[in-house]
Amino acid sequence: MTDNIQSIQNEAVAGINAANDERSLEEARVAFLGKKGTLASASAGMKDVAKEDKPAFGAALNKARNAITQALETKTKELQILADKKSVAGIDLTLPPRELAAGGLHPLTIIKDRAIQILRRMGFALADGPEIETEYHCFDALNTPHDHPARNEKDTFYFDGGKLLRTHTSSVQIRTMENNTPPVRIIAPGSAYRRDDVDATHLPVFNQLEGLYVDQDVKLGDLKGTLEYFLQAMFGDDTEVRFRPHFFPFTEPSFEIDVKLKIDGQEPKWIEVAGCGMVDPAVFSSISSQRGDQAFNPESITGYAFGMGLDRLAMIQWGIKDIRPLIENDTRFLQQFS
Repeated sequence: MTDNIQSIQNEAVAGINAANDERSLEEARVAFLGKKGTLASASAGMKDVAKEDKPAFGAALNKARNAITQALETKTKELQILADKKSVAGIDLTLPPRELAAGGLHPLTIIKDRAIQILRRMGFALADGPEIETEYHCFDALNTPHDHPARNEKDTFYFDGGKLLRTHTSSVQIRTMENNTPPVRIIAPGSAYRRDDVDATHLPVFNQLEGLYVDQDVKLGDLKGTLEYFLQAMFGDDTEVRFRPHFFPFTEPSFEIDVKLKIDGQEPKWIEVAGCGMVDPAVFSSISSQRGDQAFNPESITGYAFGMGLDRLAMIQWGIKDIRPLIENDTRFLQQFS
């Protein structure tokens, strides 16, 4: 019986060595080591071997299996070496390699990183929050009444359970105040979602950056100085900035901010870039009620908040007239920024 196993081993090794491609090698493996292979059939004969001969028979089986497996591994390596040589046959290895094109950052990434760097130097910390939000964090805590247009299903993406895709990153400000005590100085970059039709200036998903500073004796002058410095650091020291009275439910007083855009060959024009204001005391009262303490008592603290669209900042920075190329991944457009 052991002589028969040795014959199987010799036949298997010879068949493996004769294989000249991966397919024939796999056929040899199945023929000898497969479930219905020759060695498996021989192993099944163990039950007919005399008790005193079984140790020798088992040792012969193991030896044959190891030898066949080793032959398979060796042949696999040989075939791989031959395949590698074939793949470079006819190639002049002395030729200089083709230069690979260097990648670059997306314009939105560039503008976001620059904005974060400027604001971090001014003492703002990064904060983050969920994109699927509750109505409380997105609207109620921000003093937004139930009949406000932003709460309409025509403007906001709602889920069946009552949750929604956040319409701004102001919800991060609420979550930050729920879990921290003053002073709070944070910025919250991230995606926001609104039911806007796609056109040259609107997308249903856009990138926003909002900021919040809460402490004792925070004044409107602090807000004005912060945003003027930020916008001049972003667009140049000679950038003109103006504040226009506006209305937001969560700030009072509220302002929209414009910068004067100067394009060669055209008359300078004012472009809206951000909204801001002093945090409405009603927001602090809501936070205090939610927390169950007086850490954000509107009688003892004040604060300001601001928000801007990063997509809009990028369009102003590089004179992009249509927002859609920012999401279309056309390399001919994106290569301009790398």
